[in-house]
Amino acid sequence: MVMFFSPAGFRLFLRFALPAILVWGGSWSPYAHALDAVTLQLKWSHAFQFAGYYAAKEKGYYREAGLDVLIHEASPGEDPLKIVLGGKAQYGVGNSSLLLARNSGQPVVVLAAIFQHSPVVLIARQQGAVQAIHDVTGKRLMIEPQSGELLAYLKQEGIPLESITQIEHSFKPQDLIDGKVDAMSAYVTNEPYLLDRAKIAYHAYTPRSVGIDFYGDNLFTTEQEIRDNPARVEALRAASLRGWQYAMAHPEEIADLIVAKYSQQHEREFYLFEAKQMAALLRTDLIEIGYMNPGRWRHIADTYADLGLLAKNSSLDGFIYNVKVKRDLTWLYIGCLLLAIVSGVTFYIHRINRRLSQALVASKKDHELLLVSEERHRLLADNATDVIWMMSLDGRFTYVSPSVEKLRGYTSDEVMQQSLAQVFTATSIPIAEKALSEPIAAMAMGQAFVEFRGELEQPCKDGSTVWTEVTTSGMKNSANELIGILGVARNITERKQIEDQVRQYAFYDNLTKLPNRRLLNDRLSQMMAVSKRSACYSGLMFLDLDNFKPLNDKYGHAVGDMLLLEVANRLKNCVRETDTVARFGGDEFVVLVGDLMAERTDAQAQAKHIAEKIRSSLAQAYSLTFAYKSDAETTVEHHCTVSIGVALLSRHDANEDDILKWADTAMYQAKAAGRNQICFYDGTTMA
Repeated sequence: MVMFFSPAGFRLFLRFALPAILVWGGSWSPYAHALDAVTLQLKWSHAFQFAGYYAAKEKGYYREAGLDVLIHEASPGEDPLKIVLGGKAQYGVGNSSLLLARNSGQPVVVLAAIFQHSPVVLIARQQGAVQAIHDVTGKRLMIEPQSGELLAYLKQEGIPLESITQIEHSFKPQDLIDGKVDAMSAYVTNEPYLLDRAKIAYHAYTPRSVGIDFYGDNLFTTEQEIRDNPARVEALRAASLRGWQYAMAHPEEIADLIVAKYSQQHEREFYLFEAKQMAALLRTDLIEIGYMNPGRWRHIADTYADLGLLAKNSSLDGFIYNVKVKRDLTWLYIGCLLLAIVSGVTFYIHRINRRLSQALVASKKDHELLLVSEERHRLLADNATDVIWMMSLDGRFTYVSPSVEKLRGYTSDEVMQQSLAQVFTATSIPIAEKALSEPIAAMAMGQAFVEFRGELEQPCKDGSTVWTEVTTSGMKNSANELIGILGVARNITERKQIEDQVRQYAFYDNLTKLPNRRLLNDRLSQMMAVSKRSACYSGLMFLDLDNFKPLNDKYGHAVGDMLLLEVANRLKNCVRETDTVARFGGDEFVVLVGDLMAERTDAQAQAKHIAEKIRSSLAQAYSLTFAYKSDAETTVEHHCTVSIGVALLSRHDANEDDILKWADTAMYQAKAAGRNQICFYDGTTMA
C-alpha cells in the first residue's frame, strides 16, 4: 500500500519524522559519509578575532554540517586573498578591500560580515605631546595585505603613499615597541592592550574619524567554490555563524580554548580584553551576526570611488553571496516515503493531531512574545540616549524619540512639526537635503538605498547648537518597497570640541595663535604648487627680531610674550588675508606671500614693498604695561627691530626645506649688514 499526502501534510510529516529517519536509515544519513575537508585561511595569527571559527570546530558545528575544517593562521607576508584564489584554501577572512579585488577582475565573493564596524586602526609611537596622522609622512609603516580602508584613509588625509616607507607586516607589535617601525596597521581590539602593558605611549588613528566606516573580517570564498560546491558553501557559512553566536555568548570558555589549543602567544586576559572590545564592533545585541546590507556595500564602493581607488558606479553583481541557496533534499524525500510505508496511516494521523495542538499553543506563545518584543523595542527607542527618528518619503517626521528633548530642548511633538530648515543649521541643511533626497531618487531608479553617515549641526531651543553624528537607512515593507527613512542622531559636541582643541594644539602656536611649523610646511607646499601652475613668483620671508633678548633678560619671559603678541598682530596687519604669517619658534617668524608678478624683477619689487612695510611696522616702539617687582603696574617703552631674509620661488625643484634655508641665509646676511635690514637670497651664498 502506498500513501499519498497533501503538500502541507508532507511538510509537517517531514519535520517530526526526521529523527526516526536518521536512526532507521543509516545509509541515508549525511553524516554516514566521510567528512568534506576544507581549509579556512585567517588574515592574522590566532586570536579571539577568529573565535567563532574555533567555536564552530570545537563544538562540532562543522562536523554536524559534514565538514572537516582546517583553520590556518596567517604568517608574515601571506595574503589570504591570494591563498584562496590560488586554491590553497577554499575560504578566507579579509577586509573590505575584497571589493577592490572583485572590481579588478578577481572572482571573490563575500559570504558574511563579522564586524559591523571595522577594528582596523593605524598606531604610531608617540613622538610628542601632540601629533596628528600627517606625522606618519616619511616614516616606516608596517601594513598588512588587503588594507584598502587604511590606504583610503591616508589618501583622504592627503598623505601620498610614496611619502611613507611600507614594510611587510611581521604580526609582531614588539617591532613597534622596539622602534623597528614608526607605525603599524593594527586592530583596536588587540595592540592597545599589548602597548599599554609595555608602557609604550602611542597614538591610534581610525578611518572612522573621517567617515570611512567599513565592514571588517569578512568571510569570503570564490565563484568556483560556490559553483562547484553550493551546499558546502551554505553549510560552512551557517556553521561558522553559529560558532560566532556561541563564542560571543561564552567569551571565557573560548579564551580558555584558544590558550589550550590554538595559541600560547598571549595570556588569557589578553583574549578576554579582545572579546570585550569586539562586542561594540559586532553589535550582536542589535544585529544578526553575518548580516550584510547591499546599500552599505554600495556606500563602501562609492567611498573608494571618491578617493580614486575604484571606478564610479562599479558593479556589485556577484560580489555579495545570495544566502537563499537551494538545498538538495532528494535523500530526505526518499527516506520519508519509505518510512511512511512502514509507519502507516494511524501513526501519521496521531502525529498530525498532536502537532496541530502544539501549533495552536505555539501560536499563542508567539503572539505573546511578539507583544513583549514590541514593548521592548518601544522602551529601547523611548529611553535611548541617541535620538531615533523616522521620516516619510516626502520629508515629514513620523516618529522622534523623547530623547530629543535632552539633545535639543524641543519635545518630540515640537520636532515632529519642524522642517529640515528648522532641524539643522544653515551650513548643515544642504548636506542633510542631499543625504535624504539622493537615496530616495536612487531607489526610484531601481538602485539600492545608500546609507548616510555624517556630522551635522543642529539648533537648540535655548539658541545654542549641538553637533550630532547622523546615520540613516531605508525602511521597507513586506513587499520590499521603500516606505521611509530610519535615522539615529548621536551627540558628538564634546568630541568635536576635543578635536578642535587637538587641531589647535597640532597646527597653531599656543601663544600667538599663528600657524606653527607643521601648518607652515603645509601652506608652503600648497604655495609652491600654485607657483608652478601659474608661473608666478611667491615669496618666503624669514624674520628674526633684533634687540629682543635684553627685554626677556630684564623683565622675564612673560613680558617678552607680551611683545611677541604685539609683533604677531602687527604682522597680520601688514599682509593680505590670503598670505600666511607663522611663528617659527622663539622670536622667529615666517611670512608667505603669493600671487607675485611673473617677472622676477617685478616680483622682487613687490616682495620688497611688503617686507619694507613689515620692517617699518615692527620698528615702531612697543609700549608694554605689566606688574614689575611690586603690585603697581609699570609701563616701559621698548624698541625692537627686525632682520628679514627673502627667498623668491617659482618653477624649480627645490623642496620646502631648501626654501626655508635660502630665506634663513638671507636673514643672517641682513643681521651681518647691521640689523633692521632686508636681504634677498641671490643663489650664491647658500651653504
